Amino acid sequence: MSAVKTEDEITVVEREMKEFWTELKSVYGTEQINQTLALRDSCKESINVLSERWSKKLKEGDLMIDKIQEYRNEILQQNKHISENEKHLTEIKSNLNHEEEQKKELTDSIQELKEELMKKKEIISSKNKATKERVERLCKSKELFEERLGLEIRRIHNEQLQFIFRHIDHKDPDKPYMFTLSINEQGDYEVTSCTPPLDCISEFQLKVKCSV
Repeated sequence: MSAVKTEDEITVVEREMKEFWTELKSVYGTEQINQTLALRDSCKESINVLSERWSKKLKEGDLMIDKIQEYRNEILQQNKHISENEKHLTEIKSNLNHEEEQKKELTDSIQELKEELMKKKEIISSKNKATKERVERLCKSKELFEERLGLEIRRIHNEQLQFIFRHIDHKDPDKPYMFTLSINEQGDYEVTSCTPPLDCISEFQLKVKCSV
């Protein structure tokens, strides 16, 4: 039923269009109709030209959108690289600050070591001066003993020192009197022998320790 109704409606429309066209031909002349057709064709051509133009514009627009998207992706990638570089730069700055702190600590340590070294040099210099003065006194004493008592010092076995004195016995000035010194485990001087033997060797040894 619906299909029949649709066909009737189409038939009615076609009939009305034919009637309209017949009426149009009767009202307008062939020339006017031709002008209208020419105008229609011109409009169609213009529409086709515009369609092609806008189609080209649309294609260009699509290309532009693709380019913009490409540029946007490049910008995002560059922003990512910039962010990574900033992070890397922050790490470098942090490492530089840490190195500066270490450099300062090292400089301070070097300065402390220099000051400590200067103090030790002063102490060593002072000790060297005192040792030099002591050696000078010992040399003078040695010269005095050599001159007055004929002192002779010898190094013998086992790192011992032998002291030989003369000019003690007026009857026999060349008669030697000897004693030997060594260093014991405690680092003290010890009289190991004495010629001729002396009964007071223990007292003599004590005096040697005190003088040293």
